[in-house]
Amino acid sequence: QVQLVESGGGLVQPGGSLRLSCTGSGLPFSEYGIVWHRQIPGKAREFVAHITSERNTKYADSTEGRFTISRDNAKSTVYLQMNSLKPEDTATYYCMTRVYSGTAYTDIWGQGTQVTVSS
Repeated sequence: QVQLVESGGGLVQPGGSLRLSCTGSGLPFSEYGIVWHRQIPGKAREFVAHITSERNTKYADSTEGRFTISRDNAKSTVYLQMNSLKPEDTATYYCMTRVYSGTAYTDIWGQGTQVTVSS
């Protein structure tokens, strides 16, 4: 069973930093891209950052230059280093990957980790 588990969320002051982790199991982790999204209650889920299996990266305009996505395949983990955090970064952060079963693609989501940026 493919599973993703996020960790590392918490409460941080504006301007502070957090590092989120997304650890996968049940799949050849190094072969899969991972996407981070975030969601505020009542709003649509928002793209944050993406890393491919080849370590190519892409960021949302709102996170470019402040967030860094990276991966450690030996630990089956993707990291999201978040610096210069702002109150508007407050959200539940989810990681996701897409797996192919041979007949269909399925999006696998983690349970989410809460990030709160507040003084």
